[in-house]
Amino acid sequence: MMAMPLTLSVLALFALLFVLSNNGAEASHKIYSHYQTLSVENVNQVHRTGYHFQPPRHWINDPNAPMYYKGLYHLFYQYNPKGAVWGNIVWAHSVSKDLINWESLEPAIYPSKWFDNYGCWSGSATVLPNGEPVIFYTGIVDKNNSQIQNYAIPANLSDPYLREWVKPDDNPIVNPDANVNGSAFRDPTTAWWADGHWRILIGSRRKHRGVAYLYRSKDFKKWVKAKHPLHSVQGTGMWECPDFYPVSLSGENGLDPSVMGQNVKHVLKVSLDMTRYEYYTMGTYDKKEDKYFPDEGLVDGWAGLRLDYGNFYASKTFFDPSTNRRILWGWANESDDPHKDKDKGWAGIQLIPRKVWLDPSGKQLLQWPVAELEKLRGHNVQLSNQMLDQGNHVEVKVITAAQADVDVTFSFSSLDKAEPFDPNWDKLDALDVCAQKGSKDPGGLGPFGLLTLASENLEEFTPVFFRVFKAADKHKVLLCSDARSSSLGKELYKPSFAGFVDVDLTDKKLSLRSLIDHSVVESFGAGGRIAISSRVYPTIAVFEKAHLYVFNNGSEAITVENLNAWSMNTPVMNVPVKS
Repeated sequence: MMAMPLTLSVLALFALLFVLSNNGAEASHKIYSHYQTLSVENVNQVHRTGYHFQPPRHWINDPNAPMYYKGLYHLFYQYNPKGAVWGNIVWAHSVSKDLINWESLEPAIYPSKWFDNYGCWSGSATVLPNGEPVIFYTGIVDKNNSQIQNYAIPANLSDPYLREWVKPDDNPIVNPDANVNGSAFRDPTTAWWADGHWRILIGSRRKHRGVAYLYRSKDFKKWVKAKHPLHSVQGTGMWECPDFYPVSLSGENGLDPSVMGQNVKHVLKVSLDMTRYEYYTMGTYDKKEDKYFPDEGLVDGWAGLRLDYGNFYASKTFFDPSTNRRILWGWANESDDPHKDKDKGWAGIQLIPRKVWLDPSGKQLLQWPVAELEKLRGHNVQLSNQMLDQGNHVEVKVITAAQADVDVTFSFSSLDKAEPFDPNWDKLDALDVCAQKGSKDPGGLGPFGLLTLASENLEEFTPVFFRVFKAADKHKVLLCSDARSSSLGKELYKPSFAGFVDVDLTDKKLSLRSLIDHSVVESFGAGGRIAISSRVYPTIAVFEKAHLYVFNNGSEAITVENLNAWSMNTPVMNVPVKS
């Protein structure tokens, strides 16, 4: 599954209307049955990540039910134990003390009973007030992808590893009624408590309308559908992997899902099956009416705010009570084809977990890699007050450029040379503006930024860069991560990902942090106001032949005010837990 640029999104709209006019069974993944059970003998290491989460081999997708329990972080995820394409899905299970070093356990949930015999799909964990965790997940009951919701509980609560999970015989807990599309009914959320009832959401659609159905329970076992959905939006298609949680209006601390009050907003995030993008809104949750109302002025649809403007899907957050953070996980699939995945023996990564909180403006969320990642930082290189005239690029040397963490602040003396913003671009997605302008097209203020995973002679490079435009009433800042020059390899999906950044330019500075890891460049602009993740597959710029540069192709001189780059060490990544 891969996000599509807007040039393809128009076609997707027509496809959406065609597919949604058919109430037949739905599925989210292409089926390559001849690859589903091909055993992997040799894993190709060339593009495997060094410090991003992935198992030793095979296919992974959605992160499921992240939680903190008795001193350990738990992450479950959709996994094919038999091959490098989607199929044979089980809930793989890993644990960590620090969100960076991971040990693997046996799969926690796998098809075994009539209520999930054809599949155990995504879901969430709720830690009850007595400390007991419960997992809700979607079970597939027949070849028509009929979907119901089940629960699982630990067999031994005294085991901090939660090695074994039990699926009680009183499952399922939720069946779709006659008014629900039973093959588009999945991905239950973490539960929250309000006014004497627990509540969960389940993603679905009605014809062209995306829907988050609401269910209530007093005892956490018998669930009753509310008279109306928590929220729905016409024209958005199937809502997968909904996420609903409170955020504080002040400070960076996360909140338990059941926290309400005047100092709280709520966030509703959905993953759009047809576009392969996610979007979110912030707003007010009326607990008496059980309705959610997005803030005025927010786009409530696929052109709305995104957690990540690149290769990022099926995200899930959880509240970490040990640090009072809300932490976000997201999946990045491959951008090559299933034949290549089969040959290399693996597919998919989880992106670095991120701390999430509300921007002081109240207009968007902020995201930043968890602080624990910094423990992996090794050799450090610094630049300061480095002037870049138009056409200049300067190499950042003596680090492992294929596996690095780079944090840089750019400054400029004037906004006067910012290019005029074409009013016609208001009709386009930011990625189309990026595709038109690119990193090589000389501008006024920009393009400037980083050339990551670059070959020495720049036959290959993945630029992550800013361009500043002057619109009628304000400046518009574009951040791009453009994979079009990333590889000489053929038959690759090499998109230009981009988003506009809501940032104050009064101090005439822009910051950029990029996590570079062999086949992924995960970037955070303007202190976490925007994130873009790209999957790339260089053929020359691999291992020690990868280089890193700062560059400026705009007529306004740019100063690299501060740059810190670190070689990143490799953590313990999914070695089996010793019994």
